[in-house]
Amino acid sequence: MQFFDDSLHPENMEKVVITVAPYGPEWAPEDFPEDIPVTMEEQIQKAVECYEAGATVLHLHVRELDGTGSKRLSKFNELIAGVRKAVPDMIIQVGGSISFAPEGEGEAAKWLSDDTRHMLAELTPKPDQVTVAINTTQMNIMELLYPEYLEGTSLAHPAYQAAYSEMTVPAGPAWVAEHLKRLMANGIQPHFQLTGMHAMETLERLVRRGVYMGPLNLTWIGIGGGFDGPNPFNFMNFVHRAPDGCTLTAESLLKNVLPFNMMAMSMGLHPRCGIEDTIIGQHGQRMSSVEQIRQCVRVAHELGREVANGKEARAIYRIGVQYDSVEETLLANGMAPNRSQGQKGVPQRS
Repeated sequence: MQFFDDSLHPENMEKVVITVAPYGPEWAPEDFPEDIPVTMEEQIQKAVECYEAGATVLHLHVRELDGTGSKRLSKFNELIAGVRKAVPDMIIQVGGSISFAPEGEGEAAKWLSDDTRHMLAELTPKPDQVTVAINTTQMNIMELLYPEYLEGTSLAHPAYQAAYSEMTVPAGPAWVAEHLKRLMANGIQPHFQLTGMHAMETLERLVRRGVYMGPLNLTWIGIGGGFDGPNPFNFMNFVHRAPDGCTLTAESLLKNVLPFNMMAMSMGLHPRCGIEDTIIGQHGQRMSSVEQIRQCVRVAHELGREVANGKEARAIYRIGVQYDSVEETLLANGMAPNRSQGQKGVPQRS
């Protein structure tokens, strides 16, 4: 991304698109009963409350009535339909992992089969986005979940810690190519969840080869454990090398969430919050998803940035847009063209 002398002036920035992840599949309902919805009505109402607080992108997971993370696509269909009816302008972003919670004590935390994850492209009604990881990666969320923050929660249990510490994100080349093909065929936009520059570089290669032809909506994830660590230099390197025409959201963990959201918003980028990322504030207190959204809104206003409404967020994300060629995709995303045969030097943007 390029920054000019006036790039940090709020009048030259897009409006802030706030993503919220309020369903927190790694937590049990008893970990934060005041804020973890369980019934379908409660899960729909949570989306309404988040939208009214200022979030326009809903990162969606689903729970069963017993509080466990649902792996039934019928439940996802039901929640998507309910949210669509209640807040039609909200961008519905289905978490591509479906649910990564272990089923029982001591069981592994794992994703579903590749074929089942491909079925996210067939959800009805269809979501606006499905999150897509690039490259199979370790996802040891326990690395930065310090014991003092877990005391009294389900994640304090050694068996759950062991399961989560061994979790991986399966996203090999064949699966990614097929998944992108199915999503694009069904008019669903991928939102790329990137673990560091290696994932960004692989995604660029996919774009340059025509495997993906659409807008680049990216989230940088600084949670450690196989992903980038929550180090500002990691984030700034990613920002520096991200395409000029992408949208970029920051995501981190626990007390790192607010600092990275503030960095992102100060640079014209976008924040993500919610109890999937943190259930505590900077002073260690329980902090609901709605409270975190309101905090992002306050920070945005202090920085002079306006918060996007649902329709504006859809325009910023270019929801529903696809491109017809590699060349159009590169141009729309602010990327230099591919090298033509025999061309010397660095290809220039037209």
